[in-house]
Amino acid sequence: MKLSKKTLTINGADRTFVCDPDQDTLASVLRRLGLTGTKVGCGTGVCGACSVVLDDKVVRSCTRKIKGIKDFSKVVTIEGIGNPMNPHPLQYAFVHTAAIQCGFCSPGFIMSAYQLLKENQAPSREEVRDWFQKHRNICRCTGYKQIVDGVMEAAAILRGEKTLEDIRFKWEKETDLYGKPLIRPNALAKACGVCDFGDDVALKMPEETLQAVLVMPRVTSHANIIRIDTSEAEKAPGVVQIITAKDVQKAGCKNALMAYTFSPRTLPYDQVHKLIQDEKIISWGNVIAIAVADTKARAQEAAELVKMEYEQLPEYMNYLEAVLPDAMEIHPGMPNIYCQHPLRKGAADDVPKLIEEAAFSVEGSFYSSREPHLSIEGDTVQSYYDEDGLLTVQCKSMTNYFDRDDIAEALGEEIENIRVVENPTGGSFGWAMNAGSYALCAMAAKLTRMPVALHIDYAQFIALSGKRSPAYMNGRLACDAEGKILAGEFDAGMDHGAYHEMGDDKIIRMLRFIFYPYYVPNALGLSRVAITNHAFGTAYRGYGAPQAFTCGEALIDMLAEKAGMDPFEFRYKNIARPGQDNINQVPFLEYPMEAMMDKMKPMYEEAKKKAEEFNAATDGSVRKGVGLAWGGYTVGLGAVDEASVAIELRPDGKFTKYDTWQDQGQGGDAGSLIHTLQALRQYFPQVTPEDIRLVQADTKLCPNTGESAGSRSHFANGKATILAAKNLTDAMRKEDGTYRTYDEMAAEGIPTKYNGDWTAASEWDDLVEIEPNEGMGNPAYAYIYTLFLAEAAVDMRTGKTTVEGFRCVDEVGKVGNVQSLDGQAYGGISHSIGFALSEDYEDVRKHTNMLAAGVPTIKDIPDDMTLIHMNGENARGPWGSSGCSEGFQSGNHVAVLNAINHACGVRIHELPATPEKVKAGIEALAKGEPNPNVPETYFLGSDFYDELEAIKEKPMSL
Repeated sequence: MKLSKKTLTINGADRTFVCDPDQDTLASVLRRLGLTGTKVGCGTGVCGACSVVLDDKVVRSCTRKIKGIKDFSKVVTIEGIGNPMNPHPLQYAFVHTAAIQCGFCSPGFIMSAYQLLKENQAPSREEVRDWFQKHRNICRCTGYKQIVDGVMEAAAILRGEKTLEDIRFKWEKETDLYGKPLIRPNALAKACGVCDFGDDVALKMPEETLQAVLVMPRVTSHANIIRIDTSEAEKAPGVVQIITAKDVQKAGCKNALMAYTFSPRTLPYDQVHKLIQDEKIISWGNVIAIAVADTKARAQEAAELVKMEYEQLPEYMNYLEAVLPDAMEIHPGMPNIYCQHPLRKGAADDVPKLIEEAAFSVEGSFYSSREPHLSIEGDTVQSYYDEDGLLTVQCKSMTNYFDRDDIAEALGEEIENIRVVENPTGGSFGWAMNAGSYALCAMAAKLTRMPVALHIDYAQFIALSGKRSPAYMNGRLACDAEGKILAGEFDAGMDHGAYHEMGDDKIIRMLRFIFYPYYVPNALGLSRVAITNHAFGTAYRGYGAPQAFTCGEALIDMLAEKAGMDPFEFRYKNIARPGQDNINQVPFLEYPMEAMMDKMKPMYEEAKKKAEEFNAATDGSVRKGVGLAWGGYTVGLGAVDEASVAIELRPDGKFTKYDTWQDQGQGGDAGSLIHTLQALRQYFPQVTPEDIRLVQADTKLCPNTGESAGSRSHFANGKATILAAKNLTDAMRKEDGTYRTYDEMAAEGIPTKYNGDWTAASEWDDLVEIEPNEGMGNPAYAYIYTLFLAEAAVDMRTGKTTVEGFRCVDEVGKVGNVQSLDGQAYGGISHSIGFALSEDYEDVRKHTNMLAAGVPTIKDIPDDMTLIHMNGENARGPWGSSGCSEGFQSGNHVAVLNAINHACGVRIHELPATPEKVKAGIEALAKGEPNPNVPETYFLGSDFYDELEAIKEKPMSL
């Protein structure tokens, strides 16, 4: 290795350093110099998280080789423009406009905008968007709108038209802070680049920390392993150990995650989710070893020296292939289809006849694709033994206590010996629920008895992590001559990839959200789930609902067209109203649907008029359309849901709140803060946001508040916080009604820290799991309702679709923090547009980075987005709130598909709606030929009616 001495002028000071000119990038040098505000996401120049200013140009520092940069070149990083004590207007504006969610991409956006405002102090919103498009700044959380808001406010401050104080919410002048735009406690650190994410933590660990890299062959998706040869890797310089399945098993590890089920109809299965493979490759992203060395580079070199000989087996890369009669069992002894759930409502046996004899009926087959999460920060984990001997795992966990249990299972350890800490997290949107990488790093620490940092590059991450489960659905829907729905029917097959866990839960969600929130008096359905050789299915915002809406909202639009009705009026006629039940034969908890549609109607009429006028006035090379779709979700985990938090009185008279509201970017800190404020102000009206310290997401320090999933966190944390505040103040209260100080409590021997332990079952006795014979029940303690409108333009020459506007009306109960709620809505809409048009992880060899997998850029997401929060009172929720997140990524992708159909007459049945598919449909339509995007009815493993009859003949005991 030949090194080089260089000098760069960094943030106004000459910095001399030694580097490897052949390997080092500008990003790696900056980070070694301690400037870790420069984040590396993709590592391939795709995402822009690493953006800095080099000689007055925005550059992606992760790909800019250091040897190509001249000495004394001028570099400006996020640390050079401001700090938390004296932030730059951009940093300040990003905080106060809620442009920061997870915050991982924020330094890159701010540095990009910094150069923009040096060149143009008065940009328009579209010029800001063009700049970020040009410089490839990608955000996965915000939907971009609030980022543009931040830039516009900063520009006004720099021009002298506003001050910093002008854009700050004056909370001190408010008596009620609930629903107000309180800034996120962690936002300023993220805006200034001083918040340490996983790779920053790893870089700053003690120097004896070992570095680990996964050995992932990525040569096949299904094979028998003949031999794994680690001999050359073990001889490589700096290698401490090449850890194989044999090694971990010898050390007492089970080497597998827990096996668990949600449905009594799930067939038995073993603990097949192995972490290090030694017998069989089940999926492309499988791991066969861990290379542990003294440096990351040496670990990578060693990983490449591990060789695998294998015997190729048939690859079943989707549900349709895996359920063919001659398909082999992917996990021997366990059928590929491992759970089937029926739904029967009303005159279920007569549904086929009702549909056939109805005045109007439609049918179709629809596919929801394998949507990748594409968080800008990939995966990174650190493990070590802490001062109490606990094997500690710092990671991106969104389910701290569940992941603790999963890690303990994989390691063969008692759960009391494991500690899980969530690092500041650059988004996950669901994939971080899986503990696979966390357990792998923990095993390396256990075997070496040394601290270990596990490094996973983006191509590895995208192969290793789970994805949204694809689903194939056949459906039919019928109405009478007046347009009232009579009956619906569906058959669904979900591809759950290589492993079982959570698949049976997701197909139950499909039973709950098909035809939501309409009144369908008679229904017959079946949802099934199967193992394939593709990426395993995991949680993703919406969790089973988007797949159901893909079919249901398309059929609604098709039936409206068949009946000759406007799609808005058809929906209005058929939404459920008081006295009408849902698809699971229970009433909705509330009926805001009519009021929501009344709010949407003027926007729908205006959008439709604009599209019609445009189409009439132009040459037809671009046509515009409007699409509607309902969406929504339910809140919580059912009767078993529970949450605990703690509030402590400190010696200074202020308070510390402890919880595991794992913040993945959604605003767990902001939510916890507002609940604590609201609860304490019932007793101490003078409490301010500055009086509350948050300690979060550490199983050693915090009680179990439950998973950040199921849109439950705001609801459950709020309930527990109310109890904790009451318990603390009850202990503080004197006989005369005044309150003890900390010193008085200490003198009297009274504890100063109290838990609030909430359980759903203690409040309601009507939470009933979906039963296995008819799909009847309601396990949800609250509902979310969302209504979407998309305005799309279709280029008739290329088939490219551009979403130009989006509207959303929601009912999520009382708003807790309006900026956080807006951020969830905008972010969910952006994911749904990507889901509709571009996102896919199907080709494991091609879809290896976020760009190839279709991540939407700022110009793919409209700046013209309108949100209307109904802000109603939820009778069950804390302070009248419900949940929100998953409702914003439910049916909105179908609004885009419906807009495409309205614009050009082409219905896309299989996601994503790529330009090639749309163009093929346009060309076929012009020739008078059938739409090539209409698939034949899917074979989902057996005859639909025969399977339902077989299930009916052998009902399960309840």
